[in-house]
Amino acid sequence: MALKATIFKAALQIADMDRSVYVDHNVTIARHPSETDERMLVRVLALALNLPADTDHGTLEFAKGLWDVDEPELWHRDLTGRIRHWIEVGQPDEKRLMKAAGRADRVSVYSYAPGTPIWWAGIETRITRARNIDVWQIEAAQSQALATVALRSMQLQVSVQDGAVWVGDGQQSIEITPRRLNES
Repeated sequence: MALKATIFKAALQIADMDRSVYVDHNVTIARHPSETDERMLVRVLALALNLPADTDHGTLEFAKGLWDVDEPELWHRDLTGRIRHWIEVGQPDEKRLMKAAGRADRVSVYSYAPGTPIWWAGIETRITRARNIDVWQIEAAQSQALATVALRSMQLQVSVQDGAVWVGDGQQSIEITPRRLNES
């Protein structure tokens, strides 16, 4: 019998001073049986860092990236269905990224594994022709610390200022400093 996804709920309070976005956002997360708490929380972090201030031009939502090869982890589709932002978590191959770059206005990747520099060195030159791809690295120790706040029901405060991110759950606060690996 196939294992089913585990459902998590998160109430996010986002104060992103860098983008002037201040929103409360409730989200339901389906964690695939093969997904770790670390990866799931990096998806939540990517959502918080890219959530638009309003929904006038569509919204950012979780997609079926682990289940469907034609979808990302998150995407922002406008009201016509056009993909404005395609977001991947992990270390996708260059073919997937180039395909996404052709389908979306903007593509972001959030890599969090210790092997990120090796992965990046292998694909960097092959994706330079796509000007709409941004690649971010989250240090492995930071993403592992982020995983410690994973609960079936979470209340998280996400503050962003000067490129630094603090994620807190009332008990602890984790500092995360995403580092951009490319210039587009």
